Amino acid sequence: MLDFITKVIDIAAPVEKLWDALIDPQKFGAWFRVALDGPFIVGEITTGRMTYPGYEQYGWESRTVAIEPMTRLAFEWPATGGDEAAMRSGVPEWTLVEFRLEPIAGGARLTVTESGFDHVPEPRRSQVMRSNEGGWAEQVQNIKRYVAG
Repeated sequence: MLDFITKVIDIAAPVEKLWDALIDPQKFGAWFRVALDGPFIVGEITTGRMTYPGYEQYGWESRTVAIEPMTRLAFEWPATGGDEAAMRSGVPEWTLVEFRLEPIAGGARLTVTESGFDHVPEPRRSQVMRSNEGGWAEQVQNIKRYVAG
Protein backbone atom coordinates (compact mmCIF):
# COMPACT_ATOMS: atom_id res chain seq x y z
CA MET A 1 0.00 0.00 0.00
CA LEU A 2 1.30 3.46 -0.90
CA ASP A 3 2.02 5.80 1.99
CA PHE A 4 1.93 9.02 -0.03
CA ILE A 5 -0.30 11.20 -2.22
CA THR A 6 1.12 13.14 -5.16
CA LYS A 7 -0.60 15.76 -7.32
CA VAL A 8 1.15 17.45 -10.25
CA ILE A 9 -0.26 20.46 -12.09
CA ASP A 10 1.12 22.81 -14.73
CA ILE A 11 0.16 26.44 -14.22
CA ALA A 12 0.39 29.27 -16.74
CA ALA A 13 2.12 31.64 -14.31
CA PRO A 14 5.75 32.33 -13.45
CA VAL A 15 7.39 30.39 -10.61
CA GLU A 16 7.74 33.68 -8.69
CA LYS A 17 3.97 34.24 -8.65
CA LEU A 18 3.32 30.66 -7.60
CA TRP A 19 5.97 30.90 -4.87
CA ASP A 20 4.39 34.09 -3.57
CA ALA A 21 0.99 32.33 -3.35
CA LEU A 22 2.62 29.59 -1.26
CA ILE A 23 4.80 31.62 1.10
CA ASP A 24 2.67 34.72 1.79
CA PRO A 25 0.26 33.78 4.63
CA GLN A 26 -2.63 35.91 3.31
CA LYS A 27 -2.26 34.62 -0.26
CA PHE A 28 -1.86 31.01 0.94
CA GLY A 29 -5.00 31.50 3.02
CA ALA A 30 -6.96 32.92 0.07
CA TRP A 31 -6.58 29.85 -2.13
CA PHE A 32 -6.26 27.17 0.60
CA ARG A 33 -9.17 28.70 2.53
CA VAL A 34 -7.47 29.11 5.87
CA ALA A 35 -6.81 32.18 8.03
CA LEU A 36 -3.22 31.76 9.23
CA ASP A 37 -2.08 33.56 12.38
CA GLY A 38 1.38 34.19 10.97
CA PRO A 39 3.98 33.22 8.38
CA PHE A 40 5.69 29.91 7.75
CA ILE A 41 9.03 29.92 9.64
CA VAL A 42 11.31 26.87 9.58
CA GLY A 43 11.17 24.99 12.87
CA GLU A 44 8.10 26.84 14.11
CA ILE A 45 4.41 26.04 14.43
CA THR A 46 1.91 27.99 12.33
CA THR A 47 -1.67 28.11 13.61
CA GLY A 48 -4.93 29.37 12.22
CA ARG A 49 -8.53 28.52 11.39
CA MET A 50 -10.05 26.94 8.31
CA THR A 51 -12.33 29.23 6.28
CA TYR A 52 -13.55 26.51 3.88
CA PRO A 53 -17.38 26.40 4.04
CA GLY A 54 -18.46 23.68 6.44
CA TYR A 55 -15.01 23.42 8.05
CA GLU A 56 -14.85 26.78 9.83
CA GLN A 57 -14.79 25.06 13.23
CA TYR A 58 -11.48 23.35 12.39
CA GLY A 59 -8.16 24.74 13.49
CA TRP A 60 -4.94 24.72 11.47
CA GLU A 61 -1.63 23.60 12.89
CA SER A 62 1.55 22.96 10.92
CA ARG A 63 5.27 22.81 11.67
CA THR A 64 7.43 24.26 8.89
CA VAL A 65 10.22 21.89 7.86
CA ALA A 66 11.80 23.65 4.87
CA ILE A 67 11.65 26.88 2.91
CA GLU A 68 13.81 26.81 -0.22
CA PRO A 69 12.89 29.98 -2.13
CA MET A 70 11.28 29.45 -5.53
CA THR A 71 11.76 25.67 -5.15
CA ARG A 72 10.23 24.01 -2.07
CA LEU A 73 7.97 24.65 0.90
CA ALA A 74 7.48 21.76 3.32
CA PHE A 75 5.50 21.41 6.53
CA GLU A 76 4.19 18.67 8.77
CA TRP A 77 0.62 18.59 10.01
CA PRO A 78 -1.60 16.28 12.05
CA ALA A 79 -2.96 13.29 10.13
CA THR A 80 -6.64 13.88 10.87
CA GLY A 81 -8.25 13.88 7.42
CA GLY A 82 -10.83 16.36 8.70
CA ASP A 83 -11.99 14.00 11.47
CA GLU A 84 -13.26 16.33 14.18
CA ALA A 85 -12.69 13.85 17.04
CA ALA A 86 -9.12 13.20 15.87
CA MET A 87 -8.47 16.94 15.66
CA ARG A 88 -9.70 17.50 19.22
CA SER A 89 -7.73 14.54 20.58
CA GLY A 90 -4.33 15.88 19.51
CA VAL A 91 -3.40 13.18 16.99
CA PRO A 92 0.21 12.10 17.57
CA GLU A 93 0.93 11.18 13.94
CA TRP A 94 1.87 13.92 11.51
CA THR A 95 2.39 13.71 7.76
CA LEU A 96 4.80 15.71 5.60
CA VAL A 97 3.41 18.03 2.92
CA GLU A 98 5.84 19.26 0.25
CA PHE A 99 5.18 21.83 -2.45
CA ARG A 100 7.87 21.67 -5.17
CA LEU A 101 8.10 24.20 -7.98
CA GLU A 102 9.91 24.05 -11.28
CA PRO A 103 9.82 26.37 -14.27
CA ILE A 104 8.44 24.90 -17.49
CA ALA A 105 7.67 26.37 -20.91
CA GLY A 106 4.76 28.76 -20.43
CA GLY A 107 4.75 28.72 -16.64
CA ALA A 108 5.48 26.49 -13.68
CA ARG A 109 4.91 22.92 -12.56
CA LEU A 110 3.69 22.39 -9.01
CA THR A 111 4.11 18.98 -7.38
CA VAL A 112 2.36 18.48 -4.06
CA THR A 113 3.29 15.36 -2.10
CA GLU A 114 1.94 14.30 1.28
CA SER A 115 3.84 11.39 2.82
CA GLY A 116 4.22 9.51 6.08
CA PHE A 117 0.83 7.80 6.20
CA ASP A 118 2.57 4.54 7.16
CA HIS A 119 2.81 5.92 10.73
CA VAL A 120 -0.97 6.35 11.00
CA PRO A 121 -2.86 3.37 12.45
CA GLU A 122 -5.83 1.81 10.67
CA PRO A 123 -8.67 2.45 10.22
CA ARG A 124 -7.81 6.16 10.43
CA ARG A 125 -4.99 5.77 7.88
CA SER A 126 -7.35 4.75 5.06
CA GLN A 127 -9.84 7.47 5.97
CA VAL A 128 -7.16 10.18 6.14
CA MET A 129 -5.64 9.13 2.81
CA ARG A 130 -9.07 9.12 1.12
CA SER A 131 -9.96 12.52 2.53
CA ASN A 132 -6.60 14.11 1.74
CA GLU A 133 -6.48 12.61 -1.77
CA GLY A 134 -9.68 14.49 -2.61
CA GLY A 135 -8.52 17.56 -0.72
CA TRP A 136 -5.27 17.84 -2.69
CA ALA A 137 -7.08 17.33 -6.00
CA GLU A 138 -9.20 20.36 -5.11
CA GLN A 139 -6.34 22.44 -3.67
CA VAL A 140 -4.11 22.20 -6.75
CA GLN A 141 -7.04 23.51 -8.80
CA ASN A 142 -7.58 26.29 -6.22
CA ILE A 143 -3.99 27.53 -6.45
CA LYS A 144 -4.07 27.25 -10.24
CA ARG A 145 -7.19 29.45 -10.39
CA TYR A 146 -5.67 31.85 -7.85
CA VAL A 147 -2.35 32.47 -9.65
CA ALA A 148 -3.47 32.07 -13.26
CA GLY A 149 -6.85 33.78 -12.84
